[in-house]
Amino acid sequence: MVCTRLFSHNRNSWHQTIPIILVLESIGSCIACGRAEYRIGDECCPMCAPGSHVHKHCTEFTSTSCMPCVDSTFLDEPNGLIKCKVCTNCDAGLGLKVKLSCTPSSDTVCGTLEGFYCLDPTKDGCRAAQRHSSCKPGQYISHTGTTSTDTVCADCPGKTYSNGSLTSCQPHTECEFLEIEPGTPWSDSECGGASLPTAGIIAGVLIGVPFFMIGTITGVCLFMRKREMVRTRQNLGKMTGIVFVPLIVFIAFDIQYTLNATCSISHIV
Repeated sequence: MVCTRLFSHNRNSWHQTIPIILVLESIGSCIACGRAEYRIGDECCPMCAPGSHVHKHCTEFTSTSCMPCVDSTFLDEPNGLIKCKVCTNCDAGLGLKVKLSCTPSSDTVCGTLEGFYCLDPTKDGCRAAQRHSSCKPGQYISHTGTTSTDTVCADCPGKTYSNGSLTSCQPHTECEFLEIEPGTPWSDSECGGASLPTAGIIAGVLIGVPFFMIGTITGVCLFMRKREMVRTRQNLGKMTGIVFVPLIVFIAFDIQYTLNATCSISHIV
């Protein structure tokens, strides 16, 4: 510590002498304290250790009295302070979270929330953060955001697309049959070829089912008609037998009667 010169020599002035007592007092006030001391008045008092603060300053006869930091307060260096500092609050509204909790000898260390990057970095943490940028449809993520850098977006080149959440653009689909909607930087091509087989199947079902039903009904009708004809023939056969057997018997009896009658007439004659 360098003291200010308290008087100067002037040959032309009779005010050349300053009282010795003032010089001695000035010299006493200019004495520097040690690195681990702090000045209170004319005394150099010992500092309190990190994690504690001054309770009572030293005197000519007593040393410094210290007390520990409590209630979310801290002091991280040797000091001559009578109060501890309040621990830092990691505000989620600023995109922050607690990385290291506060102790009596160290402040809270804040880190960034997921999806944020630091705007105001400190030695070990961060004081303020911002959410990563979101890429727009038609862009892809060129560089993913980190805790210290923002997301970098880039536009998709021709014949490719991205909805903004992809890390690379995807090529447009090449339609084999029909392109309903052409591809854009933010959407794929819309093709119509995939619907043709479905239409064919539906048409086949609509056409085939009626013919199948008609054929089935026709076959059943023919079968039933044939069975009915067989039954009719069988019934006719039974009826023929029932009619002709009595007729033959009747004819036989008639012939026998005729013969008997002829024979009787012959005897009479």
